[in-house]
Amino acid sequence: MTTQFYDRLSNDLTQLLESSINCDVSIEVSEEEVPLVNIYKVHSIILQSRSSYFKKKFDEITFNENHDKVLKLPNISVKVFNVIIKYIYSGKISLEKLENSVIFDLLIASNELELDELVQHLESNLVNNNASWLRLNFAQVYRISYQVKNFKIIRDFCNNIITKYPNTIFESENFHSLPEDALISILKQDDLQLEENKIWEYVIEWGKAKNPTLPTNLNEWTSANFVTLKETLKGCLPHIRYFSFSNEDVVEKIYPYQQLLEQQLFLDITIKLITPNKPISSIVLSPRKILNTILPTRITPISLSSNIITNEHALEISSWIDKKEIPYIENNPYEFELLVRGSRDGFDIKTIYNICDKVSKTIIILKVKGTGEILGGYNPLEWENSNDQDIETNESFVFSLKTANMKDSILSTSDGGFVYSYPSKLELSFGYALRLIGNLKTEKRCCCMKSGEYRKPIRSSEFTSPLSSIPSVKSLFSVEEYEVFKILPRK
Repeated sequence: MTTQFYDRLSNDLTQLLESSINCDVSIEVSEEEVPLVNIYKVHSIILQSRSSYFKKKFDEITFNENHDKVLKLPNISVKVFNVIIKYIYSGKISLEKLENSVIFDLLIASNELELDELVQHLESNLVNNNASWLRLNFAQVYRISYQVKNFKIIRDFCNNIITKYPNTIFESENFHSLPEDALISILKQDDLQLEENKIWEYVIEWGKAKNPTLPTNLNEWTSANFVTLKETLKGCLPHIRYFSFSNEDVVEKIYPYQQLLEQQLFLDITIKLITPNKPISSIVLSPRKILNTILPTRITPISLSSNIITNEHALEISSWIDKKEIPYIENNPYEFELLVRGSRDGFDIKTIYNICDKVSKTIIILKVKGTGEILGGYNPLEWENSNDQDIETNESFVFSLKTANMKDSILSTSDGGFVYSYPSKLELSFGYALRLIGNLKTEKRCCCMKSGEYRKPIRSSEFTSPLSSIPSVKSLFSVEEYEVFKILPRK
């Protein structure tokens, strides 16, 4: 049996980096917006053993007048390189406190530095844990995924979205800057959920955007203009399913641009229009497999004003409200209107009652101090600021949401469960499944207990108290932050 002491090794190498003992190479990292240059003293043997990029670069660099080797990395930010150099020495990385945009920059830099293991980890993290951010920045992400050939996980993620929701890319403001190979890849998709005449229009639009000097009015075009556009679209045109056009669309869409097509192809399109059963010599691509169930047009997500949850979380909560067996992945039917935030309005339970008095359909979200768990509950009925009452409803539910430390979300619904509204006692509870008491930040009195009203516990057994006993010390918690949202139908 082999005993491994990786933690000790990692810590020792981290200390070696911090001490700068026996460093033989300097790396200069600078940013355009920050004129200062950060200099990192490193050990070439460690970096070369971890990355073929550094091995090649250090072999190419000659010594300067001070007998030092200096490598400049002008395209990588200091924030990103701090993470990378610690990973190279320690083999460890923490993404929890990094913004998604920084994680994406980190992915690009890791690929440039040929850190393949880190690239794969960051791709998986973005797809599995931050898919909502990828969707919000879809055009940029998709463009880069094709510019950087190693991003297969993200590219597959994007292609899957595009086939189902083509307007994600075709209606994007960045569509015209889409690389040719990316557009061709989309056109090759047999299950692209878009009518062929619309695909044709987008391809023509993309080609024109690449040639801004072409006349706006098609009646003013010369043969040279059509030659120019044909040359631009030569990689795209073979992937159009010309024989899937309706007769009307052939006349209205294709005929005006007939000079873009090879003579035999245009002749065969015309033959099929006039005598559909007559044989032709052109290759006939199969029609696209359009689903019978029409997928909704993707709507640009509304920016979610939350310091705790993501758009992906919001979609999941909306699915629970609508009792959907298959969760929403796009087009959230609800807006989450922020009513209360602890860090802004105060952490006392009384604050929630004061602001949410007579407000129905609210979601309460909590980030548990110390564990990072995200817990919450949905109340379809109104809160009362002046009356203590037990409200019975089978529409309420409690939950814990997926985080970096929790693989899957937990939903706990009720059959005639109660929402306890006790403003005089400074308590707000969903049965005993989730009890919020006093000052949520300074007092450690909140807890989750096993409840007969809600089907399953939303915390692990070690943090859940039996209903028949006083809450255990371990089950009590305070919160780092909380938010209350009003759930509104999306306009």
